[in-house]
Amino acid sequence: MALRDAIAAQQLDGVLLTNLPNIRYLTGFTGSNALVAVTAKQLLLVTDFRYQTQVQDEVGDFARVTIDLQSVWNSLWRILPEMGATTMGFESAHLAHRDFSRLLTQGDRWVWRTTTEIVEALRERKDPDEIAAITRAARVATDALARAVPQMRVGMTELQAAGVLEKELRDGGSTGFPFETIVASGARSALPHARASSKAVAKGDWLLFDFGAIVDGYVSDVTRTFVMGKATAEQRAFYDVVREANARASAGVRPGMTPRDADALARRYIEDQGFGELFGHGLGHGIGLEVHEAPRLSKAADGTLPAGAVVTIEPGIYRAGWGGVRIEDDVVLEGATSRILTEFPRQLTELS
Repeated sequence: MALRDAIAAQQLDGVLLTNLPNIRYLTGFTGSNALVAVTAKQLLLVTDFRYQTQVQDEVGDFARVTIDLQSVWNSLWRILPEMGATTMGFESAHLAHRDFSRLLTQGDRWVWRTTTEIVEALRERKDPDEIAAITRAARVATDALARAVPQMRVGMTELQAAGVLEKELRDGGSTGFPFETIVASGARSALPHARASSKAVAKGDWLLFDFGAIVDGYVSDVTRTFVMGKATAEQRAFYDVVREANARASAGVRPGMTPRDADALARRYIEDQGFGELFGHGLGHGIGLEVHEAPRLSKAADGTLPAGAVVTIEPGIYRAGWGGVRIEDDVVLEGATSRILTEFPRQLTELS
């Protein structure tokens, strides 16, 4: 198990996992309450009585499974002494202060050390089954958008537009939404993380959708921007800058590239067109069990992009009080190349 190698490299006897996506990645368990302890020879999963059937179906013999009728922490303190560990790591980014206090009081017989992204680092590289699941999630998302777009009308509120899209996502097989669906129209499209509102979509408005699907636990993340009615020449010129930046970055991103160089594929072009100050966020991020995972594609990020990563490519430019455009695709890094998973038209589409 690669996690045990990472534990040993940090001179730990074991690690306590509390982050549910990391627990799912390691064991397959999808419940909402669990602790996992991993040592050199043992893997313990503790959950509560609600999941006593589910955990057996999902985890089976992969881990030692214990059901606690009161508190998962009770079983952890009872069994952990049997696992031969004295120095344990914990997920510092995910442990609530209340639970950290448990380590210092009930768990005071162990030495506790912080770990950062010890499982997340393993999750960067997706295996073929994970890539297949993300590919299915991408198809569900783009198919839903294709069915939703013809239903958009002037006068519809952003909330109503979001409802149409979310119904199509559910009908298409999405088991949920990886984040709150963004629908932003007119000047509100200049808000990169706008929430759908009661604003009515007007003729001539930008109409931006940022959304995703979940299939087999894995997510997609897609953005497309439309114009409600006939686009102006200014809107077309603005849009074409983003479309070209998206195309250059999607085609040029590669395994082994630094995140900064990946970001520059789009940023350099946008700057050359005179819009550099309007592109304020990074180019993208990894996706998988969560919508924001490593690696991060940004001019401030370090490291290299690994083969097997699935990342978003989402350049955008935003003019306050007027509107914004973002075009986002999901791209898998394979071998020495990249492959787009979100096949949906990128040319500017005018909606009636």
